Amino acid sequence: MGFQGAKTWRVRQGRYDPAPMLPRPASSASRLHRCTPSSRPPGQRPPRGCVSASLRRWLHAPGSLTARLRAHGTVTLQVTCQGRQTLWPQEREALSTSEGHVREVVLLIDGRPAVWARSVTPLSAVKGPWQAMRGLGTRPLAELLFTRRHVQRDPLVGERLARHSAERQHIVREWQRLGMAGSGPAPVWCRRSVFWRRGQPLQVMESFAPWVTQLLTPR
Repeated sequence: MGFQGAKTWRVRQGRYDPAPMLPRPASSASRLHRCTPSSRPPGQRPPRGCVSASLRRWLHAPGSLTARLRAHGTVTLQVTCQGRQTLWPQEREALSTSEGHVREVVLLIDGRPAVWARSVTPLSAVKGPWQAMRGLGTRPLAELLFTRRHVQRDPLVGERLARHSAERQHIVREWQRLGMAGSGPAPVWCRRSVFWRRGQPLQVMESFAPWVTQLLTPR
């Protein structure tokens, strides 16, 4: 399935190429709570915020997410929004600016929406070291992040989006607007990390459709 009016680009096959990762402090991983079925009464659901082993792997998987999705089928990408925007509170804090260049995309596996992603960088950076972001078109951001020299990545931080957060509400609206509700529920879990090039940040937020987090992915 596809979204009317959106452009698609088929991801080329290639080797998995992880980006340089800075050491991950224990505090970033401690935000996630492991699911321990043996400690729960039979039939009781896991607590909210509980993270299964498969979900934990997706939230903390290094390297290109596109490359990992490719192991489960044909990946296509659709750009849903790009341009200057007022940033969300978390983005303002992470990038130290109130406005930025925003790019929102949907990654699909065999036509089924799998990941909703949002990339943000300061306006000054999109005129400098991250200027290639404006010319990506329907190519994946991984082509920029994992092929350029001198790009570093902060630790990945995974979290369950609060029901009334700006992020969660926006994703749900987009999921419905783009006609993706029929493919399954909107993403609830996401991960964020900030990439650095020549002292300028670019934050990437990747939110996973629930069905994707059940798929196996290597550590």
